[in-house]
Amino acid sequence: MFVLFPLLSQAQANRSVSGKVTDETGAGLPGVTVLVPGTSNGTSSGADGGFQLDVPATATKLSFSFVGYSAQQVDITGKSSVSVAMKGDAQALNEIVVTGYGTARKSDLTGAVTQITEKEFNKGTFTSPDQLIQGRVSGVQVSNNSGQPGGPASVRIRGNSAVTGTGQPLYVVDGVALDGRTARPGLTASTDVGTGADSNPLNFLNPDDIESMTVLKDASATAIYGSRAAYGVVLITTKKGKTGAPILNVSASGGFSTLLRRPEYLNASQYRQALSYYGLPTSGPTSADKGGDVDALKEILHTGSLQNYNVAMSGGGETGRYRVSLGYLNQDGIVRRTGFEKYSASLATNFQFLESKKLGLDINMTTSQFKEQLAPITTDAGYRGSLIGQALQWNPTQPLRNADGSLYIVQGDVINPLAAQELYDDRSRVNSVLASIAPSYKFTDWLQYRLMLSVNYSSGERRQSTSQRLINYPGIENQGYAAIGNNELTTQQMVHTLNFNKKLSADLNLNAVVGFEYTKFANSGTGMSAYGNAATGGFGNYGLDYTNYIQFSAAGNRTVSSFIDPTSALQSFFGRAIFNYKERYVLTGTLRRDESSKFGANHKVGYFPSFAAAWDLSQEAFFPSEKLSQLKLRAGFGLTGNQEFPAGASQDRFTLDNNGAVIPLNGLSPDLKWQADRQYNVGIDIAAFDNRLTFTADYFNKTTSDLLFPTIPGLPAPQVQALYWKNLNGNIINKGVEMALGTTFVRSDKVDVGLNVNATFIRNEVKDLTGGDIITGAINGQGLSGATSQLITNGYPINAFFLPQFTGLNDQGQSQYANGGVAAYSGSPNPRTLLGLSANARYGKLSLVANMTGAFGQYIYNNTLNAVGNVGQIGAGKNIALSTFNNPIKEAVGNAGSASTRYLQKGDYLKMSNITLSYGLGDVAGFVKGARIFATGQNLFVITKYDGFDPEVNTVKRGSNQVPSVGIDYLAYPSARVFTFGVNFSL
Repeated sequence: MFVLFPLLSQAQANRSVSGKVTDETGAGLPGVTVLVPGTSNGTSSGADGGFQLDVPATATKLSFSFVGYSAQQVDITGKSSVSVAMKGDAQALNEIVVTGYGTARKSDLTGAVTQITEKEFNKGTFTSPDQLIQGRVSGVQVSNNSGQPGGPASVRIRGNSAVTGTGQPLYVVDGVALDGRTARPGLTASTDVGTGADSNPLNFLNPDDIESMTVLKDASATAIYGSRAAYGVVLITTKKGKTGAPILNVSASGGFSTLLRRPEYLNASQYRQALSYYGLPTSGPTSADKGGDVDALKEILHTGSLQNYNVAMSGGGETGRYRVSLGYLNQDGIVRRTGFEKYSASLATNFQFLESKKLGLDINMTTSQFKEQLAPITTDAGYRGSLIGQALQWNPTQPLRNADGSLYIVQGDVINPLAAQELYDDRSRVNSVLASIAPSYKFTDWLQYRLMLSVNYSSGERRQSTSQRLINYPGIENQGYAAIGNNELTTQQMVHTLNFNKKLSADLNLNAVVGFEYTKFANSGTGMSAYGNAATGGFGNYGLDYTNYIQFSAAGNRTVSSFIDPTSALQSFFGRAIFNYKERYVLTGTLRRDESSKFGANHKVGYFPSFAAAWDLSQEAFFPSEKLSQLKLRAGFGLTGNQEFPAGASQDRFTLDNNGAVIPLNGLSPDLKWQADRQYNVGIDIAAFDNRLTFTADYFNKTTSDLLFPTIPGLPAPQVQALYWKNLNGNIINKGVEMALGTTFVRSDKVDVGLNVNATFIRNEVKDLTGGDIITGAINGQGLSGATSQLITNGYPINAFFLPQFTGLNDQGQSQYANGGVAAYSGSPNPRTLLGLSANARYGKLSLVANMTGAFGQYIYNNTLNAVGNVGQIGAGKNIALSTFNNPIKEAVGNAGSASTRYLQKGDYLKMSNITLSYGLGDVAGFVKGARIFATGQNLFVITKYDGFDPEVNTVKRGSNQVPSVGIDYLAYPSARVFTFGVNFSL
């Protein structure tokens, strides 16, 4: 009894209060912190805005707070339920913008910065977070390099200026700058197959864990990241715990994927007509008509399935908050025997210690393991092609299987794509950990010190084998092939920052940060490959993958390799100051000093300053603010750099090879220095009609100079030198205008309708380049050895197409070219216009969101049509493109399929990227909160005149000079149309 009395007394002292929190439109607002004032007793609203909280019987008020909204206190005297409508607070919105090494009020921003929150992300199933912002940010182009689940994407911020390297932005996750590489080993799938697409370096992140992504575009915003910011910066902020009772958020979805579109090649009936049309035998032992009817591309494809599950628990009090999440994604590719599987987990904690709560500690950890099953799909295969090309050129009258069901395999260079698929195995596994710990101390309300220690570790293993039954490749027959690769990537970082944010006077506020950063990079790996021993029957048939007994191979046919890059380090001092005078005039100054071990002894140190100013006319007394709520002018200038090249490139480096051989890799370059970017930016921000209409426009002018480039010395070369890295004299200029318009046509408790549009108009040009043109744009395929299509040369866009000008076929069916076939400028692979469209509508509990992306003004070289669909293939018993057969002039079978403008096509497109239809079920069964069901379609259709698989795909290829190509489409993994159905709810 004595034990029960206190419990009964406590129960009588508490009462339950429930209710719902909505935004200005009447929609439920999740994640709102609900507290009894003066206590740590609280909770958070659920997915539909609902909440329930046990409060002391004496409590008379509840406080409600949420980022971007004015805090409220609501009277609960004598009430068991309340309804609260939160109101947007412009000043609060200004507090949430993440910037380099800190935060700033939106009104204090002077640079070109765009923040995309979870509500605005693209909807669908994604393996990495870069796809969340495709088409959502002006000035940013996100293009898929491959349709393979987990495949890489090209992200370009304000144009292309990468002569070497990837040209990708710097990604910073919760303050930790990423390495930008993937630990998945790169393996060549035996002789003549080539190398496939890389893995996406952001695959280790779970998109469901991302709270927001902030894109820093101009130099005044990016200069604080100095030598790593030339291609822009993307700040990724993960979700954190919120004060309140524990909440369990659950999402589950499943779906399927199919081929988006396909190029047209001859079917069996058309193929037989073509044999007759071109005067080839239609019957008898020499005829290519084998009597069947086969669609080889369809045979290697299927409908891929997917499933995606995410669970997150979060909560905490005023002195400690946490969030723990688990994720699982399994996505089959549309190409059989391909797929992506990922397990992920994350932990985020925020603690405050001492009675004053001045001592803080943040701990963040993200860990994942993803597995990939890959197909022999490459972008630099030899004349035998890779899987997609083999399927397109397969004779549609030749069955893929024999009458007994076995694979049809015969000697020769024509490879059965079904055999190439089934007799090839390629699997990789990458384990990643990104962890940081950050103690902080707040000396005063305006001065805080923070130390962050972090490590980003990834290890990758890849195993590839080719069955000895696939006799069409050299060295495979009666032997088989196996390869194993292992890689390790490690980045360690230490950052000290001191943040100052104080009103110096009634009219002047200073927000400043100074800091020191030290980062160390390490990369190493091992590899082994081997062919079986033909004398003993090769690898044989033991029911195991060849990589599980690679030692069974021929001793003389083994290759063992290992490498370790020189450890590189980056040591930096940086500072930024933002002065705000009378909430009208803002000045920002930034300076970073970087010292890198990667550069030459004479240029290890670089300085990267920036300056910017803004004038908010809406705060002036003379400004007519009845309808216009903001009119802000911005201008800025800054310098950034690029150090995206191999560690040790400024040193004498050697490869230690078989039998004690020492082979030079690159030579000493003491004058190697930073590639520099100089950028101007002028912008305007406008808001009207209670922010129902917003408009932002920026003009930018970016000049890239001191171009990093590896040269091959002329003969006779010094024995200690192979490549010599240097800075080329020359400039690459990207300039243009980017605009973003946001509108809300209707906003009420029951109905919402809105439209957002962003557009970028950009021009690119190479100027003042000395030392000769740079050749790139390799064209691969049978009869195309050594062919190239692009130059980097003065007066033209970077990677400009220079090709023989095809004028048509003569009466004999032979190709004709202008000016004797001399290559001439033919177009640019760089878009001149980027477009993003987003529309949203809500009626009651039913919501619809649709996003479209587009690019215009660029050309694409259809290397697939050139190499696989040309007329010469039919003379060799292979298939050809329907457009080749339908040519009004009969083409001679012996006509050479040389690289020319015949295969250069306009790449304009507008794509329906994703559509999501959702319905809010609300609370179900008393314990499920805020349930919502949804259906999403991705890549639903594309409007284009390009006749390849997808005008968005870019198969990046690099030659010996490491210069990447742009806008060449060659046998990439096809894009998929994806349908997903799922449910979200809270417990």
